[in-house]
Amino acid sequence: MTFTLTENKDRYKNKIITIPNILSFFRLCLIPIIVWLYCFRQSYLWTTVIFIISGLTDIIDGFIARKFNMISDFGKAFDPVADKLTQIVMMFCLVTRFKLLLIPLIILIVKEVLAAIMNMITLEKAGFVVAAKWHGKLNTVLIYSMMFIHIVWFNIPSAVSNVLIAVCIAMMLLSSVLYTKSDVKAIKKEKE
Repeated sequence: MTFTLTENKDRYKNKIITIPNILSFFRLCLIPIIVWLYCFRQSYLWTTVIFIISGLTDIIDGFIARKFNMISDFGKAFDPVADKLTQIVMMFCLVTRFKLLLIPLIILIVKEVLAAIMNMITLEKAGFVVAAKWHGKLNTVLIYSMMFIHIVWFNIPSAVSNVLIAVCIAMMLLSSVLYTKSDVKAIKKEKE
């Protein structure tokens, strides 16, 4: 049985159990392991390994979703939740050693709460969730890179740490503004 590209997209649109969604769920399951390794065992090497595995599953699930047209509405909402929970929890762990990370942690939480509210409004008014954009992906890469460097570079100089944190804060704020504009544009377009 052969599917055209459109039929294949429609096939997964309303599915919940897909390979990308299973990988996102697996990423959620890694969160308590990260907390245990970093905060309780203080095993930074194993934290790094699990953190890398988590990041790889994020890359792989996105690749599979796009390559095999397994993009689902559930996945569009669930994948970012898994990403953001991983980021929030890892940043929370890092705050135990790097107090300045509290600022991007708070911004990240506020940004994600506002984004969730805007997504719900957009879904209700326009009937869809705004897909990930380049700035959101860049934001994710910068946050993961900053956290990774703070995990592996045990004695990171405060000047380097502060610059990495400042870059992440700037990108989080920019991405938040651009996503809000996309949501507002989608709502206005639907009203017209």
